[in-house]
Amino acid sequence: MIFKYTKSTYLLWFFCISVQLVSCAQQSNTTSTKEKHRPNSIVCGADNTEAYLSYLGGKKIAIVANQTSVVNSENAPAKHLVDFLVAQPTVSVQKVFAPEHGFRGKADAGETVKDGIDTKTGLPIISLYGKNKKPYPSQLKGLDLVVFDIQDVGARFYTYISTLHYVMEACAEANIPLLLLDRPNPNAHYIDGPVLEKSCKSFVGMHPVPTVYGMTIGEYGRMINGEHWLAKGVRCELKVIKLKNYTHSTPYILPIKPSPNLPNATAINLYPSLCFFEGTPKVSVGRGTSQQFQVVGTPDYRVPAASFSFVPQPNEGAKYPKNQGKKCIGFDLSTHNRLNSIELKWLITFYKAHQKNREKVAFFNAFFKKLAGTPLLQKQLEQGLTEAAIKKSWQPGLNTFKKTRKKYLLYP
Repeated sequence: MIFKYTKSTYLLWFFCISVQLVSCAQQSNTTSTKEKHRPNSIVCGADNTEAYLSYLGGKKIAIVANQTSVVNSENAPAKHLVDFLVAQPTVSVQKVFAPEHGFRGKADAGETVKDGIDTKTGLPIISLYGKNKKPYPSQLKGLDLVVFDIQDVGARFYTYISTLHYVMEACAEANIPLLLLDRPNPNAHYIDGPVLEKSCKSFVGMHPVPTVYGMTIGEYGRMINGEHWLAKGVRCELKVIKLKNYTHSTPYILPIKPSPNLPNATAINLYPSLCFFEGTPKVSVGRGTSQQFQVVGTPDYRVPAASFSFVPQPNEGAKYPKNQGKKCIGFDLSTHNRLNSIELKWLITFYKAHQKNREKVAFFNAFFKKLAGTPLLQKQLEQGLTEAAIKKSWQPGLNTFKKTRKKYLLYP
């Protein structure tokens, strides 16, 4: 009796194990199929060294770079582009141009960045976010080529595209070619927002494009050239080192934060919608916290359904944050779903609460129109238009822009 039981048990075990093995084999086959069809990882322009090193050989060059300018290789540790090119025996790096936030990307938004010397390479660093935003002819003298490699986030008011404009303009005037190493746009999956009007042109918006334009910085440079946006219609001799394995819908999480107050993918995705609050004197978007552009709140009035609180304090990238030391009540958006369009609901909610509380300090300041790129958005909010009505007014401009954009795309 015991023998029969044991034999039956063994048979049952054998059957179960056989089923598990078949299941695992099927699962393994499924995984292999998925792996087979999984797209290759994105290769940034800087990583595609074979495409540009020979082009740099024997040339005296300047590099426009910041902390995101990194070269990744399968066979070697990641290196900063400047360090990588300095080590090339045929390349002669003369100087570095640094954008807003500086060469190492630690300066506050809007903070003047001074010229200096890179302690690692001994190269002179010339700031393009201080007394001059455009390289002087004397700073380009003797150069054969300028290399541009900076990570953009795809929002019109992010100033790296303005830096690109001025560098292209200076290169065109000095008859020096520009080599642009392309990088993915983490907000390339949609196009939205009002198109900038000439009356609102500034360093946070230089071109007639919507708030979110859905292009890589390489494509954007081609558009600057093609639409004759440079002074006096000059054209820059522009060469773009393209991305590999990339489409505008390819999700991309930046390996290095592009500026001190965009620490992660959520902040970068919310940035085009929340940056409008930078044009309000009393509403904070988390500068001075560890959740920059992931929280929104004010210390001055109650907002319906707002229950999250935070207190801005000085930190890296925000030495003097708005509402410093004050308890702000608002919303935590750090777990919000990925946006595929600009959201105005938070702006509308805070504006209505401000009006209801009859605050003495105006909700908007002069900077708001520059961020919006048009005086119309402020008027629409003041008139109480719905989000749907406001967005509908953007459509003619967006449709025209999409036709223009299409001419300069490098990727599907």
